[in-house]
Amino acid sequence: MTAQITRKLTTILAADAERFSTAMEADEVGTFGALKSARAVFQRLIERHGGRIANTAGDGLIADFPSVVEAVHCAIAVQQDLAAEDNGLNFRIGIHLGDVICDGDDLIGEGVNLAARLQAMAEPGGILISRQVYEQVHNKLTIGFEYLGEQQAKNLPEEIDVYRISIGAQDAQINRVRPKAKPTPRKRPSKVAQVWNDNFDSYNSASDDRSDQGPNTARFSDRPFGPLTPDQIRKWRWIGGLVGGAVALNVISGGGFWVAWPLWVLTFLYCFRHGETTLGLRPFKTIPVRIWLLMVFLIGINIMSFSGPWAIFPVGALLAYSLLLRGSKPAEE
Repeated sequence: MTAQITRKLTTILAADAERFSTAMEADEVGTFGALKSARAVFQRLIERHGGRIANTAGDGLIADFPSVVEAVHCAIAVQQDLAAEDNGLNFRIGIHLGDVICDGDDLIGEGVNLAARLQAMAEPGGILISRQVYEQVHNKLTIGFEYLGEQQAKNLPEEIDVYRISIGAQDAQINRVRPKAKPTPRKRPSKVAQVWNDNFDSYNSASDDRSDQGPNTARFSDRPFGPLTPDQIRKWRWIGGLVGGAVALNVISGGGFWVAWPLWVLTFLYCFRHGETTLGLRPFKTIPVRIWLLMVFLIGINIMSFSGPWAIFPVGALLAYSLLLRGSKPAEE
């Protein structure tokens, strides 16, 4: 008689240390101590977020969570704590929501395999998630998600949609393990220059970090505004239709549709704050998206105020300053 197979739908977290064998050869005792310290971090945070460790093998582990949101929270907390400890081991993490076979306390099946493949594709200190996870958490968590496109995972027949979680501590960890050129002294940038640098650097890092990882990894050098997910496209259509219609009514009515004013201001503030994460924006023509948003905002105010073309002056100044910063950036670095 064939034994009954027990299945369940769960969130699988797969983690593995980068270059563990090499580290063991260089310093066996020190690396083993670092692994024990990292395991303690995983154990503590997995339990705190309602998960459990299903399997461990060498420097890796498999955990499962009843909550997708808690699994993502746990992964972020783990990478933040490991980055703070800086014990020499950097872990990759992959998360997938799928159906698995329960073999006692162990988990087996395609869901586990997919989480492991995501983990293998992640950067050291990074977190990759599947579309199934993204759809459950993107509107529940105030973090950044970067769509990497469809990827062909090893030994899996079909391509999968992959997303990278972008958070400050995680990105700092990734930058820490990436070789860097010898720094040179530079002047402290102004506030406007800082807006430029933050946007341009984050855009470049998204492309440059993957330049040597083969054809399976998406790059954004030829897609300044994308790729946008279907959810982001819907948001843009909704925002564009609502605000565009309100501004048009205000102009047609000769300024009588006053609702367009608060709507224009609130929309600008929302896009300025959340544009890069919620709406998936990237620098366009090497100019940060926030500069573009500010220029469009000023032009809209100019149009609705029915005054002379005064916006040409602040818009021209912003554009010139951004281009000036862009031209001087290579020399500074």
